[in-house]
Amino acid sequence: MTVTTMPPATGDAADAPAKGGKKKLIIIVLVVALLAGAAYWFVLRPKPETAPEPGEVVALDPIQINLAQSHYLRMGMALQMTADAHEADGSKALDAAIDTFSGAKLEQVLDPKERRAMKKELEKELGELYHHEVMEVYFTEFVTQ
Repeated sequence: MTVTTMPPATGDAADAPAKGGKKKLIIIVLVVALLAGAAYWFVLRPKPETAPEPGEVVALDPIQINLAQSHYLRMGMALQMTADAHEADGSKALDAAIDTFSGAKLEQVLDPKERRAMKKELEKELGELYHHEVMEVYFTEFVTQ
């Protein structure tokens, strides 16, 4: 009796088990990716910050600020505090306003776009000074000469 060996298989018969394994691997990777995405979305995703509730509005006495070229600005302002603000000492706010507007050119203060930029700068400074207890600044008086 003689035993002959069969020639190695070629063509589609040899590739069939390998293709099935690749399909299973791709399906497993997709399922893991979907589960990871769902876990991030429902558990690990950062929650959007809610805006703080407004508290009292504290009006400060108007002050005079020296501008450039012998001009001056008389400015009154009010601070919109958050509901959980502890105290509203206006001295830090007035000092920050003097620092922000002092020495500015009259044209800069009168231009609405420049004035809004200076106001945003003041609000940022007050946020740091008051530990984010000041929500917004309102100008109650704004007179230049």
